[in-house]
Amino acid sequence: MRSNRTDSPRKKVASEAACLLYTSQEKEFKQAKLKAAGALGIRILPSNLEVALELDRIADEYEGKTRAQRLIQMRTEASEIMACLTDSSPKLIGSVWRGTAHKNSDIDIVVFSSNPRLVIDRLQEAQFRILRTEQVSQTSNGEVEDSYHVYVGLASGNEAEMIVRDLEERDREQACEIYGDVIKGLGFAQLKKVLEEEPARRFLPERIKVQL
Repeated sequence: MRSNRTDSPRKKVASEAACLLYTSQEKEFKQAKLKAAGALGIRILPSNLEVALELDRIADEYEGKTRAQRLIQMRTEASEIMACLTDSSPKLIGSVWRGTAHKNSDIDIVVFSSNPRLVIDRLQEAQFRILRTEQVSQTSNGEVEDSYHVYVGLASGNEAEMIVRDLEERDREQACEIYGDVIKGLGFAQLKKVLEEEPARRFLPERIKVQL
């Protein structure tokens, strides 16, 4: 998408990896970095944060004002979904919470329930369209985590992913592998307040805001 011959090797890989993520050629930061480094013949890998900063710049460059409008739309849609899942302590996380969503982002909502079927039933009762479900095992911060995922298709063309976790995990803090802080997210009431007061607000560590 763009190239600067004066960029350092790390910056070049970060930029190329961000392009791969933005164009959906890769979905995970790790694979995007490895593929970018291989294509460029560079052995140095940037941090996830460096890639995220490049991805943010690319999204701003290509989407302009529509990016903020899309973010507000997706947060509104998240609020509508969370309204029918209040008994499962829903929390908006991911790029829509952060405020860094771009045209290929989806809505990530974590909910807590001992029975994923109850979550599916609530969504169907509210007339949301279930696209698919799956059991997922993944490694996060060195630990293997199991969760049940429910994917919902929205009239806007956006997609929402419900990550169903066990009730016992509700108060467990999780570190963000990109920004290094704790993933706090937004509960239903918090999200409503953000939409009323500052709908495009970003939730990033102060040290990161300086770099954007």
